[in-house]
Amino acid sequence: MRRSPFALRVLAILPIAFLGYFFVYPLVRISVLALAPQGTPDLSVFTDVLTDPDLLGVAWFTLWQAALSTIITLAVGFPAAYAFAHYRFPGKTFLRALMTIPFVLPTLVVGAAFVALLGPGGALGIDLQGTVTAIVVAHVFYNVPVIVRGVGSFWEQLDPGITDAARTLGAGPLTAFRTITAPLLAPAIVSSTALVFLFTFTSFGVILVLGGFRNATIEVEIWRQTTAFLRLDIAAALSLLQLGFLAAVLAAYNRYQERRAVGIQLRTGLAPARRPRSWAGRAVAFGIVTATSALLLVPLAVLVGRSFVTPDGVGLGNYLGLGERTTALFVPPLEAVVNSVRLAVAATVLAVIVGIVAAATIAYVRGPLARGVDLLLMLPLAASAVTIGFGLLVSMGTPIDLRRSLILIPIAHALVAIPFVVRSALPVLRAIRPRLREAAMVLGASPGRAWWTVDAPLAARAFAVGTAFAFAVSVGEFGATAFLARPSAPTLPVAIFRLLGQPGAETTGRAMALSVILMILTAAAVLAIEAARGGAVEEL
Repeated sequence: MRRSPFALRVLAILPIAFLGYFFVYPLVRISVLALAPQGTPDLSVFTDVLTDPDLLGVAWFTLWQAALSTIITLAVGFPAAYAFAHYRFPGKTFLRALMTIPFVLPTLVVGAAFVALLGPGGALGIDLQGTVTAIVVAHVFYNVPVIVRGVGSFWEQLDPGITDAARTLGAGPLTAFRTITAPLLAPAIVSSTALVFLFTFTSFGVILVLGGFRNATIEVEIWRQTTAFLRLDIAAALSLLQLGFLAAVLAAYNRYQERRAVGIQLRTGLAPARRPRSWAGRAVAFGIVTATSALLLVPLAVLVGRSFVTPDGVGLGNYLGLGERTTALFVPPLEAVVNSVRLAVAATVLAVIVGIVAAATIAYVRGPLARGVDLLLMLPLAASAVTIGFGLLVSMGTPIDLRRSLILIPIAHALVAIPFVVRSALPVLRAIRPRLREAAMVLGASPGRAWWTVDAPLAARAFAVGTAFAFAVSVGEFGATAFLARPSAPTLPVAIFRLLGQPGAETTGRAMALSVILMILTAAAVLAIEAARGGAVEEL
């Protein structure tokens, strides 16, 4: 707002102070722990980490399982992306919406679903828990939607006339794909593949549930060094090494995108989908869609079914037992539901307030301040939730010890959720015509009142999308919560993890019941997002 740059600059202090104290400062504390554990510069911790065969094995496993998961995810998702981009078939709209669900599901729900499918007494009759196979299959389930939606959506917008011209000049289908389509798709493929690699490299909940400590990744090792061995210096060194590696991957990706950025003609709408013309084409399309649907639906269906299986038969015993204490928890599991909802509401309020102020600063204020706030907001995306949780744990002891309070949990969740709130609100705030605010101020409205009566109603749907995203992120967050949750006040993901770690059909059944409840809460948030998005992109 032109008449109140000073007011906006003052408001910009809020996101800067919040992220500075609760994100940048913890990273500084992690660096001090790793680089100067005794108060003086000392690189011996890094030497110990880089020469320890067990830790090197953890790093190597983290790298190759992420690479393997990414390759298989791409191999499974690419044919599905083609089918969704080019073919019209019954249920396509429903399946496209279904693609969103696995990606937003909490990792503990995914882990529990595959325990029900591939674990002891699982639906498939084989026990793969603790194996790399179970980890990779769960990662493929979790990340196939990234490939299908990322590559498929771009593929739909490619002008088919480019390929048709190559075919007219005599190129066969494979030659036209290799020389024309594949290079045009390359940026979308690389972008989606990079996301999948980063997600699988920093996987925590899935690894912890399905792989255990025998197949630990760097994330799991940071948690174990902190909670089991109390080696904060080693955990800090691992966090910095992982952060440096991820920063290098992101820098390489950005450089690739800049070098490959070319102007191409995209369709303003989607390319017209058609039904497969030949029986062979129909069989291929049917097989791809069926396999993709099975991959997405079967684990969740098995999870729901397993939640009703009790030692006494099929019934509601697992759900009714959530009000009773167990040996795995200090409180009845049902209290974890209440804790998660309460903390998610607090985190959502915090993320929305900070996120909207940050989005307004970036949208309305020009110059270094806006660019600095934008960069600061992206930093939490480069760090994993485990790093955020570990950083808060080692830094929030002074001047006030916040580690004894539950307030750190919604703060950690808000750090993860704020970028989603900003990205939901920012395009809409930038699209609002400035003359609407100026007209209100000409009529006597103060800058604040003009924003409240003009901008806020127009951006309300975008704010609702960000709110639902923040709630979905918070209610299922496990990486940071694993460091910060108290035994007497577990969240849903923590309770599920502890119940899955206890032997016995009764505790496993209750873990499945809690997972279904968490899945329902997340699905409700996703439905709210889709409903709000219906008008979030209207022309303003």
